[in-house]
Amino acid sequence: MTTYKDAGVDVHLKETLLRRIRDHVASTHRPEVIGGIGAFGGMFRFGGMRDGVLVASADGVGTKVKIAELLDSHETVGADLVNHCINDIAVMGAEPLFFLDYFSAGKLDPGRFERVVRGVADACREAGIALLGGETAEAPGLYSGTDYDLAGFIVGAVERDRILAPAGAREGDALIGLPSTGLHTNGYSLARAIVSRAADADRTEPIDV
Repeated sequence: MTTYKDAGVDVHLKETLLRRIRDHVASTHRPEVIGGIGAFGGMFRFGGMRDGVLVASADGVGTKVKIAELLDSHETVGADLVNHCINDIAVMGAEPLFFLDYFSAGKLDPGRFERVVRGVADACREAGIALLGGETAEAPGLYSGTDYDLAGFIVGAVERDRILAPAGAREGDALIGLPSTGLHTNGYSLARAIVSRAADADRTEPIDV
């Protein structure tokens, strides 16, 4: 009889992974979080606003996972994912409330998975938002070896009369710009192509990307 394990999927690995990340996830929980981790859905008590509007966004890290693999720096992509999603709703005036992540790999590497989730949890904790849940998938027919992809989903809230939108911009409004810490999660396909061409040319001076 063919089993999941024969097909390259270890269904019993879930409990091992949950044990490894339980403390990281719990460290992000706010008082509004109801229940623990491992359920089919995360619960968050919402209230305290006059006319609150929920703001949701989803994003991924793209080919930055290739950089993480080259540098063996998997915490960074987890943190970048959270902060990128926060940016998406912060520009609309929303306070981020909770975050969910999706991690999919050809073959799950527990240590690598924990490092990614630790990066997610650290960024959530720093921003004061709850890591409310997520999904972990093993897809041997889709990814090669331990290659993985990462996506995140965030929900925040804003009072209806405080929503920031381009249509509401007026002459004389203040425009606030903050310095970037780097490429974040966008532009890495282009950056990798530029660096790859420079490497092929045996170039040693700094590259302006």
